[in-house]
Amino acid sequence: MAADPDNRQSDAVMAGRGSAAADSARLMRMATYASVSVAGILIICKLVAWAMTDSISILSTLVDSMLDALASLVNLFAVRHALEPADKEHRFGHGKAEPLAGMAQAAFISGSAVFLILQAGERLARPQAIENPDVGYVVMGISIVLTLILVIYQRHVIRRTGSVAISADSLHYEADLLVNGSVVVSLLLVSQLGWVHADPLFAIAIAAYIIWGAWKIVRESLTHLMDRELPDEERGKIRSVVLAHPKVEGMHDLRTRMSGQDIFIQFHIEMDPEMPLREAHSIADEVMWAVEEAFPKADVLVHQDPVGLQEAPSPLVRP
Repeated sequence: MAADPDNRQSDAVMAGRGSAAADSARLMRMATYASVSVAGILIICKLVAWAMTDSISILSTLVDSMLDALASLVNLFAVRHALEPADKEHRFGHGKAEPLAGMAQAAFISGSAVFLILQAGERLARPQAIENPDVGYVVMGISIVLTLILVIYQRHVIRRTGSVAISADSLHYEADLLVNGSVVVSLLLVSQLGWVHADPLFAIAIAAYIIWGAWKIVRESLTHLMDRELPDEERGKIRSVVLAHPKVEGMHDLRTRMSGQDIFIQFHIEMDPEMPLREAHSIADEVMWAVEEAFPKADVLVHQDPVGLQEAPSPLVRP
């Protein structure tokens, strides 16, 4: 007996979604392991450098790396939880663990910024020279190289997965690149020109940048926690895919949201009211598969309406 072509298409779509999900999960796990490892190495290096130089700028990067490690650990466990499949108690999966981890990271990062401001204020009141600046140069150079490699890898993972948690993790490591570069400038100004106030002033500037980065993480996390619609460009793409079917005469009540790696898409399609139910069901499946092919991580729900009998939309629902 010949295989049902509809079943073959459905199986192909499901296989594609499974493969994409497995690839995303692997990349996200590797990114979390990499960030924790890099943070641990940098903590050891900076602790030695701070002990040998007594630089408040190096102390600021040490504190930042310690909080990076803590945030990355939270991220690691959150990503593992977010990647767990849906179960009886969590029918929509565990994806909200990702933006929750982002909120936790923002809290850690903000705390480190406050600590840096306090330490820098004390050093402004009582400035002092930096000892063994060459040690600081070496450690900052190592930090910049390792952090740059990590950020490049995280950017690759974000492009492939769109992960909020990895994006939040990458954001403060990107800030670390600027932080480490500014510390090198600070060491040069203090050791070569004797500008002892440069060290705490740079630390304050670093703290301000960290706070700005924390706010961006909070804003992105809230977008997911509050079930904000997908961008208009992606909603337009969904409409184009749906209306490309020759027997779909219209669509309405498109609703979208994201939960971690998962996208949820719902909409109504309008078809010939004289069409048999079996044919309408078959068309709805074809439309669903087309949307899932365009959005491999999407869970798509299609409702069928006869054209001309569209219900008045709720005033609380975006048309």
